[in-house]
Amino acid sequence: MKIAADFSQRVVVHSESLEWVASPMAGVDRRALDRVGDEVARATTIVRYAPNSHFSPHVHTGGEEFIVLDGVFQDEHGDFPAGSYIRNPPQSKHRPGSEEGCVIFVKLWQFQPSDRTHVRLQTHFMGSVPHCDFRGVSVTPLYKDEWEEVSLLHFEPGAEISIDTNGGAEVLVLDGSIDEQADTLVKNSWLRTPLQSAINAKAGKEGAKVWIKTGHLRDVENQISRVQNA
Repeated sequence: MKIAADFSQRVVVHSESLEWVASPMAGVDRRALDRVGDEVARATTIVRYAPNSHFSPHVHTGGEEFIVLDGVFQDEHGDFPAGSYIRNPPQSKHRPGSEEGCVIFVKLWQFQPSDRTHVRLQTHFMGSVPHCDFRGVSVTPLYKDEWEEVSLLHFEPGAEISIDTNGGAEVLVLDGSIDEQADTLVKNSWLRTPLQSAINAKAGKEGAKVWIKTGHLRDVENQISRVQNA
């Protein structure tokens, strides 16, 4: 299966407009943003757990990264309410589910194979610092290594950024809205920009909070190859 699989192209998906598609597990539905592969896939997805639903225990051979958008995600490692940012590296395992139901934004098979760093953050209780280059924008750092950087950006109304994304980038709007090129991205809208590109964004009249990841698409062909060889 291939969805938005041409990584040389800019892609915008307004995920709230997509239909939910049932997964192989009862009570777990998905909205695919990009995907290369079948059930084992390099994938970026919005996933909804119905109350008292769960997946069977499994190993994340290629790693799993997610942020909880609504409700409470649970596994044997704890309860993770909305705002939680989690990185489960390659070879980690768990039994995910939710007693009350939840919605998460999740990325699979997008880690370096040697990565063994677990990250478990509750972003609602984290502060931010003023952006060094852009007035009216503050940053909450979430993760950084030699391949990628992940942050939350907090925009005051009308604040603007212009950043080079030479290693590619992804943005998910968590609150408010931003204008980027001819698109207005609202809550749960997703943007992916290719290598050697830029993001030029302006927040709407209510400001915005966005999750942003940069640099990781330099390794996308290897990520796909690892999935195909799994």
